[in-house]
Amino acid sequence: MSRPNALRDCIVNGGTLWAGGAYDALSAKLIEQAGFPAAMTTGFGVSASLLGEPDVELYTMTENRQVIRNVVAAVDIPVIADADTGYGNALNAMRTVKEFEAAGVAGMIIEDQDNPKRCPAAAASVQLLPMDESAAKIRAAVKARRNPDTVIIARTDAETEDEAIARALSYVEAGADMIQPISRTFKDFEGLQRIRSAVKVPLSLQILGWLESDLTPEQIESVAGLAVFPLVALMTATAALQQNLAVLAREKSSANLPEPRTGMAEFKKLIGFEEAERLQSMFLVRELEDFKLP
Repeated sequence: MSRPNALRDCIVNGGTLWAGGAYDALSAKLIEQAGFPAAMTTGFGVSASLLGEPDVELYTMTENRQVIRNVVAAVDIPVIADADTGYGNALNAMRTVKEFEAAGVAGMIIEDQDNPKRCPAAAASVQLLPMDESAAKIRAAVKARRNPDTVIIARTDAETEDEAIARALSYVEAGADMIQPISRTFKDFEGLQRIRSAVKVPLSLQILGWLESDLTPEQIESVAGLAVFPLVALMTATAALQQNLAVLAREKSSANLPEPRTGMAEFKKLIGFEEAERLQSMFLVRELEDFKLP
């Protein structure tokens, strides 16, 4: 099955695609190795890893596209892209869809914040576009896709349940395949059931906050076509690096690091050194000639 079809299949057949949040090609490979059937690029993580900056849409569409392209090339599982606000108005969103499709994504998430966005996980408040303007942007994104199996996920950052449902209905009418509400808008599972029942399309859920602590996998699967743990990889790597690097800087020795490290042989296997060496032995003719024994 092609990458786009894997996500589309969940919409058609009522399944749930579980994904880990990737912020670069290496984290995507580790997500795939762990057994996840999909990866989602997280704008929060991309901004942190690429720029060392907060998720306030400081990176450009082309910078994000390059990360996405690297992630898609590194794995065989479907990749869903965080497309932020589409990087401008409806016409900008159309170009974003074309560029991300060309990079090979299975779907992308476009949110209804004003540009540049604020991360609702950190900001006290966010500024939304008017509903009709946001719906027009989704309509433009749907029109721009070349592959009808590419999934357009409309995210709403509306902070009340009633407005979130009203906006979601507008985005579904505009052609969105899934709806993603932010976690702090809905306070319980019953609220997620209400929006799922109202919009009649699967939800895309980023498993954060109370969704991570209170919901069972079965509850999530009953409402979501896409379920993502967006920040576990980023926060795990950050914690391990902070601890090991602090000891390394203090002791000038790696003998007593608190967190385990991957062995060189295991890491080389993950990255693909064996395959690279096999291809070198087959095709790097000049190097082989240089090293022939007399």
